[in-house]
Amino acid sequence: MALQSHLVELERKHKVLESQLHEALAHPSTDDLRIAELKRRKLMVRDEINRLKQSTTTLH
Repeated sequence: MALQSHLVELERKHKVLESQLHEALAHPSTDDLRIAELKRRKLMVRDEINRLKQSTTTLH
């Protein structure tokens, strides 16, 4: 069950990052490095979610 709660937390974090990225892109004054960092972190979280989901399907 800890794995499921970890997945839920990662999905929440992904949504927060997506919201922050959307907000940053809406403001032309946002630094390109900030946008790149948000994209990188969002991608890392998504990759971790996919890894965990794949590992749970191989366990069943």
